[in-house]
Amino acid sequence: MPLLFIGIDPETGQDKSPTVWIDQAKREIVLQGYKPDAETEAACAAFDVPGHAKGIPDDEAVIRIPARMVSMIREACDAVERADIR
Repeated sequence: MPLLFIGIDPETGQDKSPTVWIDQAKREIVLQGYKPDAETEAACAAFDVPGHAKGIPDDEAVIRIPARMVSMIREACDAVERADIR
């Protein structure tokens, strides 16, 4: 899997590592983040989106990304657009 590294949260130290990559082969943005607490995950699972079933599918996950990483996510979005990866 040819991942293009975009950035890692600079404030996490050595023990944590929310990270942003682009998977160039699959044309996807890949995010590593913190697992949500049970209350947050339950709120996401219960959220009503018209036309969609409630819940979190088994092959999906809710993650938390620090707001300070917004610029890295923007950079990943820009890189995907420049490469015409959609």
